[in-house]
Order: sequence, then structure tokens, then C-alpha cells
Amino acid sequence: MECRVLSVQSHVVRGYVGNKSATFPLQVLGFEVDSINSVQFSNHTGYAHWKGQVLTADELNVLYEGIKLNNVNHYDYVLTGYTRDTSFLETVVDIVQELKRLNPKLVYVCDPVMGDQGSMVSIPYDDVDEGSLLSQVMDLLHQMGPDMVVLTSTDLISPHGGQFLVALGSQKMVRPDGTTSTQTIRMEMPKVDAVFVGTGDLFAAMLLAWTHHHPKDLKAACEKTVSVLHHVIKRTITYANKMAGPGKRPSPAQLELRMVQSKKDIEYPAIVVEAIVL
Repeated sequence: MECRVLSVQSHVVRGYVGNKSATFPLQVLGFEVDSINSVQFSNHTGYAHWKGQVLTADELNVLYEGIKLNNVNHYDYVLTGYTRDTSFLETVVDIVQELKRLNPKLVYVCDPVMGDQGSMVSIPYDDVDEGSLLSQVMDLLHQMGPDMVVLTSTDLISPHGGQFLVALGSQKMVRPDGTTSTQTIRMEMPKVDAVFVGTGDLFAAMLLAWTHHHPKDLKAACEKTVSVLHHVIKRTITYANKMAGPGKRPSPAQLELRMVQSKKDIEYPAIVVEAIVL
């Protein structure tokens, strides 16, 4: 059956970030994607120069009203990323709530982008072992509503050293008898010495796609999601280093994700990182 996503994210003319990072991979995997661009910029803000426009809450509401008047506001998923404005976010919430009333099975995938501007929500864990941390943080987030929570980057120490990034995930499921169970996972991914933009947006889109295909298997969904990221980043850094030349750091333009070139890896990702069930 057709599966349709409403994606409310940023847009760039050149490069891959926001909707540009999410739309193509989702379409490759068979999803219909309706995009609302929260901003429209010439390129991402990591370049020396950028120009563009920001969509206001009122303008967002006008776009949604047009969809609504034509009775085509029926979605299976809503995907949102970075939001600059509180009033815009409040309008997004109103839209999601209305879409949820129309389709109670609608799934809202939210990338909160908590690490913006060098600051993020911090939870002290010096005296707490990792298992307790995972349990406490995930339980707290589950209590806020989400059945699935994935932390894509943490300050947890990897036993393999500082060159690995630790990700955590948790999924609550309801058994046939009405009781609940929780699957928690941990993944360790090698870091790449470069600044990429749009990888978080790609991660959220791929998590949506692979949890759709593996609704009760967070381990498999995360392994495929992370593996897609691995292949795209590997192809991107190889290309960027080649273009920059020996001994030179690649420019933001050279580090734009090699998305189209990674089409086969998006469709059929070879698993390169295994998730551990805790």
C-alpha cells in the first residue's frame, strides 16, 4: 500500500540538508513524500555565505490549509527536523494533532536537534553505570509519549576508545495480552574526522523508513539506518579528500553528501555495524 510522509524541514538549493537529505532516500525506498520547506536557503550555513528566506507560522498554516481544502491531508508519517521559531513549532504541533485525529495510526518522527550552537541537554552520569543511565533516560523520554527513542550521539565512553561514537535506542511494544515490553540497544560507530551537514536529517529519514519495514525489530532497523549513514559518509569523505588534494582539508562544498551516488546503498545497505541488545 502507498505510504505517504509529510516532511517539514529546511531546504537548500545546493547540497543536502533537511528535506534535501530526507526526500530522495525516502522516495528510493518507496515512500511518497510531501515537503514543506521551513526555510529556503541557497546552501547550508556552514558555507562562508548564504542567502534565503524563512517560512513563518502563518505561511505554514496557509500551505496546510491548501492541502486540507483539497482533502489530501492524509498521511502515515510526519517527519520534522530543526525549527528556528517557537510559533512555527506550535503550528506544527497543531497540524500533527489534526492529522493524528484523521489517522490515529499516524506516526510522528521528530528529530529534536538538541545539539545546536554548541549546547545541548545534559544529563550527569558520573556515578551512574551505563545500564542505569539508559534505563533512566529512556524511561523518562517514553513517559513523554514516544514509543521509540534513539539517541544518535552520546558522551558515553566506548571500550574501543575515543574514536567511536555510542548510540542508544529503546522501543516499547504492546504484547497481545496488553502488557508491554521494551527492547533496548547500543551501537558503536567509528568517527570520521570531518564536519558533515545533513547526516542527522538522513538518519531520521532512514530510521522512519526502516522502522516501517521492521516495526517490531529496533535492532534490525537501527543496523540498516546506521549502515546507510556509514556508506554515504564513506563515499563522501573519499570523494572530498580526492577533490581537496593531499594534506588539505575538504571545503563545505566538497563535503556535501554523495546522496545520488549512494542510491544502491540506501536501497540495500550492507550491514557494517551490529547493534547489541541490552
